[in-house]
Amino acid sequence: MSFRKVVRQSKFRHVFGQPVKNDQCYEDIRVSRVTWDSTFCAVNPKFLAVIVEASGGGAFLVLPLNKTGRIDKAYPTVCGHTGPVLDIDWCPHNDEVIASGSEDCTVMVWQIPENGLTSPLTEPVVVLEGHTKRVGIVTWHPTARNVLLSAGCDNVVLIWNVGTAEELYRLDS
Repeated sequence: MSFRKVVRQSKFRHVFGQPVKNDQCYEDIRVSRVTWDSTFCAVNPKFLAVIVEASGGGAFLVLPLNKTGRIDKAYPTVCGHTGPVLDIDWCPHNDEVIASGSEDCTVMVWQIPENGLTSPLTEPVVVLEGHTKRVGIVTWHPTARNVLLSAGCDNVVLIWNVGTAEELYRLDS
């Protein structure tokens, strides 16, 4: 029995990629080791955010896209959570706004300076408290402004009005 008619050859068999040069890569980023189902990074047209290892709480780096190469270990971070950061998401309506969810049961919304961080950012614009267990998912509504969804290990999904820091909807299991 022949499998020639069942298996097709790929039309991409002669396509080869080019490796990226070292000066176009990011080096020495201490990506978080927290075991969670997350990508540990988020990107928008201006910045790259990466959840990193931090002592005494959670932190993430915010790097301008044009800053590549070796990242200094003393590079400023966004660090306001008391537990590890589990998820981050950029606002689709404002390239300087990012939300983070953490093991400390809070969601924080941060305003990143237009040119990036020059010193550690420790004060969020908004702190959203409503979960009783760690917050593993944060995501912005793609078309409605100031609407953020958070899901936690307490089996609760909260939809927030970030402008007023109020819960719009609570979905319990």
